[in-house]
Order: sequence, then structure tokens, then C-alpha cells
Amino acid sequence: SLNTMNFITRLSALCLRKSKMQHRLQSSRRPAVPLGSRILTDPSKVFEHNMWDHMQWSQEEEENAKKKATENSLVKVQLEDRDKYEREAKILPEKRRQEFKIEKRSSEHTKINNNNSFSLQNGIFEEGEKYWKKNYGCGSTAVHGYVYNNNQAKALTDNPQGKNCGEELGKLESFPGCDATYRILEVGCGAGNSVFPILKVLCNTPGTFLYCCDFASGAVELVKSHSSYNSAWCSAFVHDVCDDALPYPFPDEILDVILLVFVLSTIHPDRMQGVVNRLAKLLKPGGMLLFRDYGRYDTAQLRFKKGHCLSENFYVRGDGTRVYFFTKDEVWNMFNLAGLIEVQNLVDRRLQVNRKKKVKMQRVWIQSKFQKPLLSRHNTEETTKRH
Repeated sequence: SLNTMNFITRLSALCLRKSKMQHRLQSSRRPAVPLGSRILTDPSKVFEHNMWDHMQWSQEEEENAKKKATENSLVKVQLEDRDKYEREAKILPEKRRQEFKIEKRSSEHTKINNNNSFSLQNGIFEEGEKYWKKNYGCGSTAVHGYVYNNNQAKALTDNPQGKNCGEELGKLESFPGCDATYRILEVGCGAGNSVFPILKVLCNTPGTFLYCCDFASGAVELVKSHSSYNSAWCSAFVHDVCDDALPYPFPDEILDVILLVFVLSTIHPDRMQGVVNRLAKLLKPGGMLLFRDYGRYDTAQLRFKKGHCLSENFYVRGDGTRVYFFTKDEVWNMFNLAGLIEVQNLVDRRLQVNRKKKVKMQRVWIQSKFQKPLLSRHNTEETTKRH
């Protein structure tokens, strides 16, 4: 329908417009500059703004970045400590559980402007980066595995979207959002800083439904307790994407969009492909996966001291959280192996400025959009043979 198409356009613009919806502090006397188009043409004016877009690195800057990354990777974390960080990657510190209560306020600092497009105090991508940076990686075992307890079973039966569903979509006779015609999943939803602006659009777009998951039960509880949460349009659940044995509360091949924002970098590199493969199975033919994460030689990578490197381009922070820094070729390869086709895959380079301290930081992110083919590769091959 027209409404659904309009919603798809708005969602894509929100998630993959080079973070153009990011709010930057502007003086009331200074006219607003179109976000994503602030280009630094005069180096003497570098400290006039907090961020400059589309930065081009010189060969010298590129070589210096490689040198720093090589230097801080010389001393690796001890093997026994690497195993410890893998085991404990999913354990949420008690302090963070308390901080979630504070973060709940930020989920209410969202606005929808007059033309019904998104406007966030912080862009989804930047907000996702902050959340995962402050938190934890994805481990090999589930601390909070998804099981259908009594409350969840009740939610399935009480959910108005889960009534009178046929079995054509999968083995589950009834599941949240089964009557919807357009479904979205946000992986690693945290306290819901991007969930609720999306929900404000969903509630005005018939036939749409949002799934959101996180392996921290405290985060999911916060999302569910928010005043904007409504099981008619949303299902929040606890899930560890690294555990293939854990069932999702819906069948495969029903999702139109998956948001994977600053999540994959927290996962051990050996497990990333499995996570991407599993998520790809959830997409319906033609469905889209929207990705954003840290890029190679981002300032965050270059600032690590020796002894924090777990493996090549994979580090542990002082708080025990882990982070990987991607190239766009690595991202393309992972999603291609999962059977998805590139729609967009770019390096987003920006210059972030601390005007008070007169500090410049080269930020690098990978921003991508991959689509599931309308026909599987096997079917495409068979069709080609027949013709």
C-alpha cells in the first residue's frame, strides 16, 4: 500500500542517510546546515563546528593510522584472559543495570516532526554506538536464553496481532506480529533509544510490526515498561544472536528489515559469519538488512594502548567490553556469503572536533545495505539451467 511504501522510505532514510538526522548543537544565530553536507574547505575554520562530513584522508594520514594500529597490536592479551573475556562478554555488570534506569529517560527524548519523519536527539547510529561502547560483547553462551515462560506465553495469546493466524508462515500457529504485512527487527535494542521513534511511525502505519531483542534482560524490561510500548505493534524479547540453538519468537523468512547497528563489532570474529547467516534466514525474499559499525582505523582503534589487542583489529576496552573494526570488503564478504546482495556499502569518514580542547578526531564507520534476493541462488541457478 501507499502508506507502507511511505513508511519504508522513511525508515530507510532514518537508518541509512549517512546519519543526516543527527542533531548537532547550533547557535540560534547560525543558520542550520543540511546534515551530511558540512564539508571542510578552509582548514583554518576546522574548530567552528563539531563535525565535518565526507573527509578524505591523505596518504600520510592513512600510513600513520596503519602504523598506530600495528604498534598497539604488537602486545596481545594473554590467552587465558582472552578466554575469560569471551566467557564474560555477555555478563551485564550490576552497575549497568542501575544505569539502564537513567538511560530510560533518554528514550523519551525523541521527537517526530511535522512531515512524520524521524528526528532524534542523537542519530540511531551514533546512539547505537554509544550504547554498545558502554556495554558488552556477545559471548558464546546465553546468559538469558529465550524461552517461552508463562508471561511470554500469555503475551503470545493476548497479543492482538497474534490471533487468527494461519500456519503458512511457519510452524508457529500464533506469534507476535503474525498478522502484520511489514515486519522489522532491531538487533541489540538496548534501552529502546531507537525503538520508540520507530514505534511512533508504526502506530500510524497499518500492518507494520517491530521486533526488538537484546541479551540483557534489564534492557528488555525497560523497553517493555515504557509508556510507548504496545504489544499491538511491538514485541521485545531477550535473545543471544550468537546461539543458533535459541529459537526466535517468529518463523524464518518473514522480516522486511533488520537493523544491525553497532552490534556485530562486539562479537568474536570467529562467530560473526554465523550470526549474519542466521539473520539472513529471517529475511523474506527482497528483505533488507541495514548495517552500521566501526570502520578500520577509526580514532577509537588508534587510541588503544598496547596489551588491549585480542586478535587482529579486535580489542578489549578497560571495562571488559570488546570491539572489532571493519573494512567494507570484510562486510561485503560476510553478507555475500550469507546470500545477500549489496545495495549500499560505503566508508563514512568524518572529522569530529572538540572545540573546547582543540582536539581533532578522524572517525570511520562502515554503512551498508544488503538485500535478500527475490529468488534464492539455488532457484536462480535452476531457472537459468531450464532456460
